[in-house]
Amino acid sequence: MDAMDYGPSATPRALATEAVHAGREDLASLGLHAPPIDLSTTYPSYDARAEAARIDEFATTGARLDGPPVYARLDNPTVARFEEALARLEGAEAAVAFASGMAALTAVLLARASQGLRHVVAVRPLYGCSDHLLDAGLLGTEVTWTDPAGVADAIRPDTGLVMVESPANPTLAEADIRALAHSCGSVPLLVDNTFATPVLQRPVEQGARIVLHSATKYLGGHGDVMGGIVACDEEFARTLRQVRFATGGVLHPLAGYLLLRGLSTLPVRVRAASGTAAELVRRLATDPRIARVHYPRIGGAMIAFEVYGDPHDVIAGVRLITPAVSLGSVDTLIQHPASISHRIVAEGDRRSSGVSDRLLRMSVGLEDVEDLWRDLTQALSAPPAGSLRAVPAADGRPVEVPRPVAR
Repeated sequence: MDAMDYGPSATPRALATEAVHAGREDLASLGLHAPPIDLSTTYPSYDARAEAARIDEFATTGARLDGPPVYARLDNPTVARFEEALARLEGAEAAVAFASGMAALTAVLLARASQGLRHVVAVRPLYGCSDHLLDAGLLGTEVTWTDPAGVADAIRPDTGLVMVESPANPTLAEADIRALAHSCGSVPLLVDNTFATPVLQRPVEQGARIVLHSATKYLGGHGDVMGGIVACDEEFARTLRQVRFATGGVLHPLAGYLLLRGLSTLPVRVRAASGTAAELVRRLATDPRIARVHYPRIGGAMIAFEVYGDPHDVIAGVRLITPAVSLGSVDTLIQHPASISHRIVAEGDRRSSGVSDRLLRMSVGLEDVEDLWRDLTQALSAPPAGSLRAVPAADGRPVEVPRPVAR
């Protein structure tokens, strides 16, 4: 995973090196050190015939145009740097960036539907809004939900996509990507790699043909930029660029700049936060207030755990940890999926996919592990808001005892 080769003449470079240099190799020749931000919405041209020919070429092929851009909805140089860098980190031929992760998924579904392939096979759990987009048929798609073992049998002649998230949001369940890709046959496998990032896994190397990121999360890494990106082969990227141009779900150039900057520290951030997360998992696993801990084999900075007490009391009790949606920032976030990120998923589907009402999801940041543990353990021990409080019995299970009600 650490050494990457991008062509017969390229010298393999480590992931950490690529994270710093990908998309920036031309800066020294331009007399620059930091990537420029191109905020232009339009670009001048005194040769309308040549512009017409270039636009015709894009409309026909979806290929990137030689020369300056025509219009910001078609392409942007700053965003293109981020796309190149992420494609390199994922080991893909190309990448296409969008205004959000959901805009990126929407473009993938529209691209496949435009080829008459509206059926999707999907494995739960997925991020709640991804689940809803598929299940509600908002884009005219039809979904068949299955487990990994049932993927091959669920594929139909009109299946355009198989989708899985691994590790999954929020249970951190992992799929055997290589086995899934084999089950898909000629149907593209899309892997949502938001939680793992290319630091922990590169699905293209395991047979996936499409890799999706909510770039808002680890790729940006600081909770201050929203975006989405799809890594894939150049053929599919051309279709995605046409969909992006037609639908307008473009990534703003300032966001592209921030995301490119975020990639430069991605390996350091993910590895540091993962080390802290692993230590918290070790402590939570032996804590009598915790019923179950979920943590993927590949590691990472995401933790999920089920409490014996009321999870809402834990949310209300944290002080250093931030109770908020999203993940992948430098600060630690915690949320209750059944109330927030997966509320839009039908209750029965939510529970059957492992998203219990007592499950909490935590995105571990870069704080000191002792400070995080101190805050988490006091929140787990905080008195509940109601008239009962849960205390562990000798066997570790909660026993409810009355406490005075404030008057």
